[in-house]
Amino acid sequence: MDTMNTVYPRDHVVREETRRANPAGAYIATAGALVFMASAFVDWVNVGGEGVTGYQLDSLIPFTGYLGVGLALALLYACKRATRRQHRGLSLTAMGSGLAAAALAVSYWVDAPGSASIGSGWNDDLGIYIGLIGGLVWALGSYLLAKEPEGDIEHDRRDHHEALADRGSDRGSTRGVGTPGSAARELDGAGTRTDAGRGGAAN
Repeated sequence: MDTMNTVYPRDHVVREETRRANPAGAYIATAGALVFMASAFVDWVNVGGEGVTGYQLDSLIPFTGYLGVGLALALLYACKRATRRQHRGLSLTAMGSGLAAAALAVSYWVDAPGSASIGSGWNDDLGIYIGLIGGLVWALGSYLLAKEPEGDIEHDRRDHHEALADRGSDRGSTRGVGTPGSAARELDGAGTRTDAGRGGAAN
């Protein structure tokens, strides 16, 4: 008998499949990433009355925006494909990236990392604050998603083990209660012990 196709109870697992992540966090993270990317095309610093956009100032700024949009698309795809609408590793990666984006904006607010190339006498501009808000919203949305139920049903160890136990007991019933080698020693109808394993009977 092919025991791999044995039907076994899955009520616990089926019940847990209904616990799915709320995708609102992914939408919030996407909005934050888009805001940060948009900030790259707004003036981040002002030098001598002339604004310099984040795109012109440092290639790291638009790259961070592109990374955020890429992660947001991945989160949205996971919401569609994952059993529970998310993979927490991806959500945590997006959260860490959002925090890094916010830190990048703060670093320009405190002291521009590229100040040597833009010279002295620069002032922070609107783009820094837009980028900071975008990074924080991006991180917040990722956090809200990360705290939701994660991934596939196998991550619920209790229910997973219960299903395996049910499966194992069902297999045992199809194979009988005997153990390997138990037929080697048995009692005949008269109470005489036989030793099938030795090829003879002892009277």
